Amino acid sequence: MMNRCGLLTPEKEPVPLKSIEVELEVRDHVATLVSTLLYENKEDKPIEAVFVFPLPGDAAVCHFSAVIGQTQIVAEVKEKQQAREEYDDALSSGQQAFLLEESDQSPDIFSLSVGSLPPGESASIRLEYVTELAVQVDDGLRFCLPAVLNPRYQPQGSEGSSVQVTSVPASLVPYSLSFSARVSSPRPISKVESSCSLDPLQYLNAEKTQATVKLAAGHKFDRDVELLIYYTDAHQPTAVVEAGQASAKTGTVMGDLMVMLSLYPEFPQSGMSSAASCGEFVFLMDRSGSMDCLLNNSNHQGTRVASARDTLLLLLKSLPMGCYFNIYSFGSSYEHMFPKSVEYSEKTMEEALKKVEEMTANLGGTEILKPLEHIYSQPCIPNQPRQLFVFTDGEVGNTKEVIDLVKKNSGSHRCFSFGIGEGASTALINDLAKEGGGHAQFITGGDRMQPKVMQSLRFALQPAVQDVSVTWDLPKGVSATVLSPPITALFQGQRSLVYTQITGQSSEAAEGCVTVKYSLAGHLSQNQLCFSLKSAEETGLTVHRLGARTLIRSLEMEEREHRGQQVGGVKEKVVELSIQSGVSSSFTAFIAVNKSDGKEIQGPLVRRNVPAPMFLGASGGRRESKNSSFRLLCGNVVPQIRSFGACECDFVPRRMILRACQRNVPEMRQYCTPEPPRDPLLQLVSLQKASGCWLLDAALAAALGKTSEEVEKPKPASVNQEVWATVLALIWLHGFKTDAKEEWELLAMKAVSWIHAQNAQCMTECVEAANTVLGCKVPKDALGL
Repeated sequence: MMNRCGLLTPEKEPVPLKSIEVELEVRDHVATLVSTLLYENKEDKPIEAVFVFPLPGDAAVCHFSAVIGQTQIVAEVKEKQQAREEYDDALSSGQQAFLLEESDQSPDIFSLSVGSLPPGESASIRLEYVTELAVQVDDGLRFCLPAVLNPRYQPQGSEGSSVQVTSVPASLVPYSLSFSARVSSPRPISKVESSCSLDPLQYLNAEKTQATVKLAAGHKFDRDVELLIYYTDAHQPTAVVEAGQASAKTGTVMGDLMVMLSLYPEFPQSGMSSAASCGEFVFLMDRSGSMDCLLNNSNHQGTRVASARDTLLLLLKSLPMGCYFNIYSFGSSYEHMFPKSVEYSEKTMEEALKKVEEMTANLGGTEILKPLEHIYSQPCIPNQPRQLFVFTDGEVGNTKEVIDLVKKNSGSHRCFSFGIGEGASTALINDLAKEGGGHAQFITGGDRMQPKVMQSLRFALQPAVQDVSVTWDLPKGVSATVLSPPITALFQGQRSLVYTQITGQSSEAAEGCVTVKYSLAGHLSQNQLCFSLKSAEETGLTVHRLGARTLIRSLEMEEREHRGQQVGGVKEKVVELSIQSGVSSSFTAFIAVNKSDGKEIQGPLVRRNVPAPMFLGASGGRRESKNSSFRLLCGNVVPQIRSFGACECDFVPRRMILRACQRNVPEMRQYCTPEPPRDPLLQLVSLQKASGCWLLDAALAAALGKTSEEVEKPKPASVNQEVWATVLALIWLHGFKTDAKEEWELLAMKAVSWIHAQNAQCMTECVEAANTVLGCKVPKDALGL
């Protein structure tokens, strides 16, 4: 039997977490978040409350304190085992204690234990962390406060102790959330958007460089809170200079000046014009049970796996002739379409598309390690750079093992990763791309998957940047120590953050310069940024803590690489830096013990697991393995489908949700909308040939909303059928689907290249006739003809 304590039972057994208050401070590209959690014990005996929750994967937890009555206790960072022992000792002696620690399996999961909370007592926990904001397709900066902790699938035989998480349907989450944000930047703030309802943006000055925004009243913590922040002139490189901590020694990470560089390389057009027409494209698709749930709560886009199928269609149609490709699927086991990557042609594309149409979320768990090992075991194809695209809802327990494998093979490929749906592991998705020299994207809320994936394909088609170097020009007596790993991937218009410790004294007027040099398609290029060495006012220690976090992550990975070898001192360095900077790590924990009142708390201690929100379709119960990193219970939630709770099946299949809908189960109504009809854009795209052309037939006419006669009769006599059909398709795309241009731009470029290769005549007449047929006014120049 599984431990059922902490579930919100039909008897409404009280849980101690009452509310969460969040204050966000955004400074340019980074943010500090302060979260206050209010616990209240309404039981008649002392309890230990355990709350397992997600944070962004690159977050640095830097403060943890508690207020009980009038007493404030500030936690200290200590070596993890020592902290656990102090916590246990405090509880056994009747003292109040608090423990915050990072999961051994994944750096984006934290467990907060509130021990010996007396009957009727309340405790206010304050948690602070700093994080970087990711750049989106449209240049927005994304902040995400995760609400959903999906159960992480732990493969059989994996190492690591299990962490329990109790989940309940989002509508029954017994605590509320208030959220406010303050944004400041050297550039004006143009807008702030969110997946949740916001109060209007309030500007604090005439320059619009400072603003505040709040969540609308009544928000329940039932989904991720996502903010998208837009600045004007977003692509300007910047340097943020931060003064060291007054109490820290000079010469240390926290005591010296710290610089955060935001670099936006602009590649010369001569290098970009040689965009790759070759490459080996390997698509790794998650087909675990959880991919069968809805992409988002609005239900307009169908399931995650259906959206993934549509995305693969766009990808396959957009690949350049002459490249190679293969498609892998994974769950508890894995499959590949071809024994090895095949050359892209009409035959191989059609064969792949037929198999893509049949893809369902029927492969059970989420074991991504084995297919990655198989992909890396395949020899690379000469002159065809390998580009790996990984699609997953990020529910794996062995994140660190997966990332280590990608890093080990980083010299042979670039990895582009996509986190699908609420609850995808930010640590897994971000680090796959970071260690694989690629780019990470998240598809949440009302996002469409296709434009984000196509942006990454455009990056993959950019020539690989080589021989990246960063050099510093600083005043005499001043030196730079770069804390960030070496830059291995640069993409046109995409940001790279570099943290650097500056040691030594200089005058207030002193300046520093940094130069980034690289080779692109055989051309040597460089970008330079000069900045003042005077620190900005009132920046706190955000940049220092993120710099320390960056160095800690690198050292942790080094320790895992050399585990079992006689390479000492790495773990000790991490512990020392973590304690010195007050930043969390996998080897340390925050511990606080209340020794002030001296009173021993009476009565047996009862453990209560605070429920994390989950969407029934989104997290569906999974079969437990012995080493499962998280446990999910959904028995008693929907009595009519109780047999699909934990330990009964791998997932709740969509057909079972539909069956529950047919039986009119009230709790299931939100999942009962059938799959939406196929998008007309995807219908047209599905008819394109691998070469880039379309055929003039009844299927094309139907996709254009016309009869066969209506599209065939107006064809100019001097134009052949395929050219006419292709021009019609291009006019339709430009005339009716400009809002989705990011999705079809690459395949349209392929179509234009095909037309040029035909040396087609009378194109002006052809374009005019096609505009007349479709009722459009698209100029020939807009088509690239």
